[in-house]
Amino acid sequence: MSQPFPSRPLALGLLMAALAAPLGLQAQSASAAVAATSGTETVGRVVVRFKAGAQSVRAQALSARTDVATARQIARSRAQSLGQRMGLALHAHHSLDERTQVVLARGLSSEALAARLARDSEIELVAVDHRRRLAAVPNDPLYPQVNQAQGSNGHGQWYLMPPSKDLVSSINAEGAWDLSTGSSSVVVAVLDTGVRYDHPDLAGKLLPGYDMIGAMTNDVDALAVANDGDRADSDASDPGDWVSNADIEAGSISGCTYDDVANSSWHGTRVSGLIGAASNNGIGVAGVSWSSKILPVRVLGKCGGYDSDIWAGMRWAAGIAVPGLPLNPSPARVLNMSLGGGGSCSDGSGTATMYAETVAAVRAKGAVIVAAAGNTSGQAVGLPANCSGVIAVAGLRHVGTKVGFSSVGPEVTLAAPGGNCVNASGACLYPMLSTTNSGKQGPVSNDNAYTNSDASVGTSFSAPLVSGVAALLLSVKPELTPDQVRQALVSTVRPFPTTGGGSAGDANPPACTAPTGADQLECYCTTSTCGAGMLDARAALASVAPPPPASSGGGGGGAMSPAWLLALLASVPLLRRWRRQP
Repeated sequence: MSQPFPSRPLALGLLMAALAAPLGLQAQSASAAVAATSGTETVGRVVVRFKAGAQSVRAQALSARTDVATARQIARSRAQSLGQRMGLALHAHHSLDERTQVVLARGLSSEALAARLARDSEIELVAVDHRRRLAAVPNDPLYPQVNQAQGSNGHGQWYLMPPSKDLVSSINAEGAWDLSTGSSSVVVAVLDTGVRYDHPDLAGKLLPGYDMIGAMTNDVDALAVANDGDRADSDASDPGDWVSNADIEAGSISGCTYDDVANSSWHGTRVSGLIGAASNNGIGVAGVSWSSKILPVRVLGKCGGYDSDIWAGMRWAAGIAVPGLPLNPSPARVLNMSLGGGGSCSDGSGTATMYAETVAAVRAKGAVIVAAAGNTSGQAVGLPANCSGVIAVAGLRHVGTKVGFSSVGPEVTLAAPGGNCVNASGACLYPMLSTTNSGKQGPVSNDNAYTNSDASVGTSFSAPLVSGVAALLLSVKPELTPDQVRQALVSTVRPFPTTGGGSAGDANPPACTAPTGADQLECYCTTSTCGAGMLDARAALASVAPPPPASSGGGGGGAMSPAWLLALLASVPLLRRWRRQP
């Protein structure tokens, strides 16, 4: 028969007393107690349950009504008797019910202690008292797969979840978050269209950044591309990159055609949200690296951006002095470049040389460069992703096949989800949810907007997943070089699937082949076309920061709340996470 909970004053007294002096250790100083459990000496910790008819139980009953001092004395007496029988010096900790308590022994592992105590005739059950860690699943409402909030697609942020038979390419960010959610000392530069600083889900994550557009030029064309009324300055805000028929008819932007006519993309805001939206804050979405800072570097405007602005932006972001610009006070460890265009970094041209030299200079500063492979429907990877030293990222469908739009080739480092709609009509089923702005041309102020079920897809959104994981790696091991970050990513990938593809679930796409100039849509990735394999955030992070042996493999949510501890102390007898690539 269960006993009632103690009165509120008694309950608080039990809790405070237990926190102040664990059973059997109350004579120790605070420093000695800490040394016993966190120093170099091994301390075994197990939970034992005595049999109902055991002499130790019959000698003195323990119940919910037992006062604190008596409860300690009974637990201590039982532990001492058990220790004497087994030839061990046992220390008693708190009791869980009338027959179950925690005991500790120095000089033995928990597993060895459990094996010894299980042999005692009075013991019914022994369990190692593992240290559990919180499962870091964010409370952002658009994260869960089943949530339909705010127009969600119904699959939430599927690409961050643990992989499953239905979500083969998901990166298991949940598993990585059990090891680290990032560090504010790691800065990720987003070289893009700028960012909306007033988006609530990016609050506190954004550094001042810089607007590079027109930094190397002083012509009218640059002013039109910038679309903010000025040239290079310290305001990296995105004013919108919409292109209208009037822009084309005016001819103010060279190379801009009617194919470019579109509403504002808010591309930099979308990319920034994937890398590091404010997470576990009860609104919107989660980013890969919860704590890392984002440095917006605006290099793209209307109809794209110029190489010169991109080169200047890369150097400035890494902390390299650029003539005419102030030195960046917050050098980035990761540069995300969800942009690209045609050309090869090894064709001997001046453009190729400049990209190669810029990449080398940035890497020499210790910064990792991640770039989108491109969206050329199975054709070759372009600049800057094909430069040596750049981590090029191809795009995957949710089932792990190459998504139709992604470029392929031997320059690809690895692959990550890029979004895909599957359905021919209606809301996109597997988009890349992120922060955005609802303005068609100029921005809506303080707009808490998300892409939701829009067809937000592209290798532009594959790259920031890798950038976010790179930030996590550097958060736990800041001394990693760019090559070591790359190695951690590629050595821990999951292999590409060879079955289960097909947009309708019953088709069998071919294997991807080397680019020939012809389109190749959905296909089964190979290591010569889509990189080493599929990004695995948890495995990558564990490779540089292995979980403690006492942890039970990430997750589990074993932290004790005061209310639960109170229930245990009461002894109730119940135990029961150039151009933007679209």
